[in-house]
Amino acid sequence: MDALLWIALTALLIALPLYYPRWRLRRVLAQPLPAAAQTTLERYLPVYRRMPAELQQQLQRLVRQFLHEKKFIGCEGLEVTDEMAVLIAAQACLLLLNRPSKVYPALHTILLYPAEFVAPRAHVGPGGVVTPGHQSMLGESWDDGRVVLAWDAVLRGMADWSDGHNVVLHEFAHQLDSESGRANGAPYLGNPASYREWSEVLTRDYNNLRLHALYRQDTVMDPYGATSPAEFFAVATETFFEKPYQMAEHHVELYAELSKYYRVDPRQWTSAPPPVMPASYGAPAYW
Repeated sequence: MDALLWIALTALLIALPLYYPRWRLRRVLAQPLPAAAQTTLERYLPVYRRMPAELQQQLQRLVRQFLHEKKFIGCEGLEVTDEMAVLIAAQACLLLLNRPSKVYPALHTILLYPAEFVAPRAHVGPGGVVTPGHQSMLGESWDDGRVVLAWDAVLRGMADWSDGHNVVLHEFAHQLDSESGRANGAPYLGNPASYREWSEVLTRDYNNLRLHALYRQDTVMDPYGATSPAEFFAVATETFFEKPYQMAEHHVELYAELSKYYRVDPRQWTSAPPPVMPASYGAPAYW
């Protein structure tokens, strides 16, 4: 009898660490997003108000899980409020709508600076000589479970949801990209057969962006995307969510690939931009 009791207690001790977090998460998700948080989304996240009710409910549930699982740390004296955490979580979770994925399982901490921060960077010079240095940053995604953001850049990203610049979307696209093993512009797609078309489309548009960046020509996407395939995916994600009409017009196949991956059409939440004048009248010649 004592042996059976010992076995039962041992089994309980083994199972408890596995079951308890799931039980806590179910309890959290059973509760609605607080009214104050919903008001914050309606007031400050432009696309939220135009989403169908079903997507709003999805987003609320994802935000609750994000806030439950992730830790926010203010840096350089910044105090992270509930409102700030909700707005960052909501933008990060826009990338997860309609997708049967976990909520950034490898991520555990968001470091939030009040403004541009300085990160150490090594510079490789002629002959491969490495010199320690520093670089000013607005955001960074690390492969050790952390994302770093500048709060003033977060605010700018929400203030203009049509310029294709959003530091939260950018850095969390890197987090998704890393789920395939490393950030290389090829996130986990599920079906191995999907990678061929993904690679063909993104490689072609990446090379085109590099060419246009070289000649300093205006494009729909930020030329920073020409830096590397990983940065191209992150910039393409920003453009997809903030400039969907322009991307759908000038990058038809790229928009289709991102639509399949993200399983949403952001054109349903945003207004069409005004007509662009022909290039001969001085307007940017987008590609």
